[in-house]
Amino acid sequence: MNVAVGVGFVEIADRVWVSRYDWFDQNITVVGGSRGLAVIDTRASAPAARECISDLRRALNAEVVALINTHEHFDHVLGNATFRATWPHAELIAHEHAARRTLPATEEIWAVYRQSPDERGADEVLATQPLTAESTFSMARVLDLGDRVVELVHPGRGHTGGDIVAWVPDVKVLAAGDLVEESPERGNAPGFGPESHPLEWPATLEFVLSMVTPEVCVVPGHGALVDREYVERQADDLSIIAETIKGLAEQGIPLNEALAAGQWPYPSHLLKAAVTSGYRDLPASSRRLPLV
Repeated sequence: MNVAVGVGFVEIADRVWVSRYDWFDQNITVVGGSRGLAVIDTRASAPAARECISDLRRALNAEVVALINTHEHFDHVLGNATFRATWPHAELIAHEHAARRTLPATEEIWAVYRQSPDERGADEVLATQPLTAESTFSMARVLDLGDRVVELVHPGRGHTGGDIVAWVPDVKVLAAGDLVEESPERGNAPGFGPESHPLEWPATLEFVLSMVTPEVCVVPGHGALVDREYVERQADDLSIIAETIKGLAEQGIPLNEALAAGQWPYPSHLLKAAVTSGYRDLPASSRRLPLV
């Protein structure tokens, strides 16, 4: 099954719905139980969150009891306050690192948008105040929705230091956040940034794959629904990136030459942040002069 952009919430499994939005080609996943609904990620601004809430109310007549942030990036958290204003008793949940980083990460993206005020949605993002999750965990948390559970797991660092996945075991659906992305316009390259951990991301995805059998539906943070085979390919590509970074460092290739020197599975212009972050995270034993 796939979910078209802009059609509202589509049921992809028993009481699991996904709505795919054009802005950032983002997926919002909702899981229903006898206690109410859990919403996974809240969009990039207050107006975007209001659009999502309208879609949700049109599709489902139920109370939202939990809001889950898969990580701290603005397109996943800046709708928090708007959702909370609509459902004041909803529990707001994130990994402890993501909660600590929500305000600093928002301030960083505000600085970017102030430099690029003509970017789509810049005015919305700059006008939206962040709300940080109060309920946090370090490794795993079970969210009880009454007649079913959602297992929240931090499988390791990758896209950020605080990524989590949401596993709905009774219907075999995994909401993967931005640990998995389906982005054909970028050659399906994962999203790397200064807070990414490309040397650890392959092992993190291997942990995710331990949860994913062939029949599991994986909802990426962005793009079309994917399966285990897709996640395996992305994990393989991430392993190539990590091993290439390590190999270049062991040869003494300086950071400012590494991008051009490597053989990469994705276009090199998409991997500048990956290489920079990878060199930052290298253990001292991997470095050889004249590494800079």
